[in-house]
Amino acid sequence: MTEEKPDQSIDLRGVLCPMNFVKTKLKLEEMETGQVLEVFLDDGEPMRSVPRSVKEEGHKVVQVENMGKAYKLLIKKG
Repeated sequence: MTEEKPDQSIDLRGVLCPMNFVKTKLKLEEMETGQVLEVFLDDGEPMRSVPRSVKEEGHKVVQVENMGKAYKLLIKKG
């Protein structure tokens, strides 16, 4: 398994829906296709909605890591 190296990172722990997706989307818009964004999210609603919304936008969640109360996602821009 190759570890994707994130090009950018954004910490959205404590950020409520839907602002965490909005911030993720805006960050992805600044990036080049194929680049990887590291996103830190709280468990619960953010983890249910952000990955789904990101996929609907045409991006790919390439890694999800459980960090206890939070998660780290690696999202490849589509």
